[in-house]
Formats: sequence, C-alpha cells, structure tokens
Amino acid sequence: MIYLNFENPELKETRQAFSDAIVEMGKINKKIVVLGGDVTGSVKTDKFRDTFPERFFSVGIAEQDMMGTAAGLAITGKIPIASTYGEFATGRPYDQIRQSIAYSEMNVKICASHCGISVGPDGATHQSLEDVGLMRGLPNMTVITPCDYNQTYKAIIAAIEYVGPVYVRFYRDKTPNFTSVDADFKIGKADLLIDGNDVTLIASGLLVWEALKASAELKKSGINARVVNMHTIKPLDKEMVIKCAKETGYIVTCEDHQKHNGLFSAVSECIVQNYPIRVDYIAVEDTFGESGTMQELMAKYKIDSNAIVEKVKQNINKKWN
Repeated sequence: MIYLNFENPELKETRQAFSDAIVEMGKINKKIVVLGGDVTGSVKTDKFRDTFPERFFSVGIAEQDMMGTAAGLAITGKIPIASTYGEFATGRPYDQIRQSIAYSEMNVKICASHCGISVGPDGATHQSLEDVGLMRGLPNMTVITPCDYNQTYKAIIAAIEYVGPVYVRFYRDKTPNFTSVDADFKIGKADLLIDGNDVTLIASGLLVWEALKASAELKKSGINARVVNMHTIKPLDKEMVIKCAKETGYIVTCEDHQKHNGLFSAVSECIVQNYPIRVDYIAVEDTFGESGTMQELMAKYKIDSNAIVEKVKQNINKKWN
C-alpha cells in the first residue's frame, strides 16, 4: 500500500530512518558497531554513539581507514556499519572496499547519506552521482536504494540481517514518506506500486515519488503508466523486469544517478539478454552537478516528474514490435 498525497505529502528524512533503525537493532544485537567519518551529526549516527558509546568508533576524515577498520571488526565477528556521505563512502576508499570488504566477503554494511543530487548546496564535490555504479561493479556487493523513510528503516534492518557486504544509499533532505509501515521488504524483490499496460516506469530512491507523480499526470492523457520501485539494484529483480517488458513493451528507468552504470544499465543488461524492447532513461547526462536546492537541481538536470512525463510522451509511439 502507498499513500499518494501529491499536494501535501508527509516529509521525513531517510537519514533519520537509518539512525532510528541502527539504534533499534543495536538494542537487539550487541555485535553491531558503528564507524563514523567526522560527520556524525550530519548522517545522524550520534544517537547510536550516545546510546552505545562503547560500540561507536570515530575515525575522523579518513574514509580509507574506516573501511579497513570495518573489515577488521568483521573478522572478529562484529557487524560493522560504516557511514559517511555517499561520495566519501564510495569514491575515496574504493580500493579498501574492493580488497578488504568485497573480495574478502566481509560482513560490512556501508550506509551512505547525502547521496545523489539531494546534497544540493554542497555542490558537485559532494554529490555522489556515480556511487551505485562503483558498488554494483564489485563482486559480492549488494546495492540497495530505498525510496522513503519507512522503506529505508526496513532496508537497514534487512542489510544488517543479511550476511555479506551491503551498500545502502539515502538522502539528506526531507522527502515524501509514502510507503506503508506494514509493507514487506525483501532484498532483490522489486515492488509493483501502480499497475498499467502502456509503459513501465522502473524507479529507484528519490525518483520513485517522481515516477508516481508522473504516472498520475500521464493518466490525464490516457497513458497508463506502471510504476515499479526497484529498491535493490544488485541483485536486480530480473523476473520483474522481464514481466514488465512483456506486458507493457516499453520501459523508462528513473534514477538520481549518472546514466552510466546505475539502474538504466542494470535494466538494459537484463532486457537485451532476455526480451529486447525499447528502454529509455531519466538520469544525469554524464555531467557533474552544481550548487542549488534539490528541487532546482532535479529540474535543471531533468530528473523530476515533468521530465518523466515529457520522455514518455515523446517516445511511447516508438515502441519496438
């Protein structure tokens, strides 16, 4: 079940969901430890630090050390949660993640806040528009991009319970909270949010809400757009992708990420191997971002609901037979 109030949606921070989830799981499982990179207040690991001070480790601005230390803690049987901004959680310590965590199959959870375009005013250096591509390219790495507060809370719990390396990305700003607290969350299984037979909008993270808005707008023009929340980029729910390809004949992927190596790439790989149809994308066009509000940047880089509607209307009559 989803709650669609486009005029006045409930707004909540996904980074707060991360904070709430790790504290609750920390009460249940004493093996959970958290590592911070000098942005404790920003990513909201301070609540865990204050509740379990003996299980919180601040490594300062040394993300490479954070990942190496997390791997070492995992060897001892702990469940390390390494958290910082998305750009600094993936780009700066990539070698350590590859060698010490992914290659070694360490049970480390990399939880990245301030991802995508949502970090807005901090500008291009802080906008992680390549993080999904970096992480999905690593063997053994699971990649999750939840869409709102409720789903982020459940995704963090699922990531902690899963044995193996996991990357979870979420956001700084408040975003619409529209999924049900009772909805199931299963790693690798997408959610069908709205059915339709003309086009499928496969979205992740921040763009799921935009896809829902676009679906409602397209309906006014007689276009029935199916909306799928692909919260797990790896492993991809190939069964859902193929089903949508066969039933609607046209897919548009929607993500707040570069067009390369993210959701569009994952879906296209599946389609070309199993059921070739037209696949378009809503994503950042191979460019760096800039400073601005989240809403301004989404409009400028054409990753909002208006861009989705425009893309569908331009290409829906170009379906492959």
